[in-house]
Amino acid sequence: MAEPLLNALFTIVDLVCDLTVAIDRTKRLSEMATGSDEIVDVPADPKPLSPAAQRALAEAEARERARQSPQG
Repeated sequence: MAEPLLNALFTIVDLVCDLTVAIDRTKRLSEMATGSDEIVDVPADPKPLSPAAQRALAEAEARERARQSPQG
């Protein structure tokens, strides 16, 4: 009677060990693929800029292009 119970217990322990190894290998694979083992929250999609902010950004980019272009 004790033998089936021990077999079931050892089967469960073996399954938990296999699961632990699989998780560890997955973490190592993700670290190799990304170069980091950190779990990162992905930010939400950015909100569209207001018209005033779009104008200000366009003006700043135009000033930057004018500054970088050769004057002559």
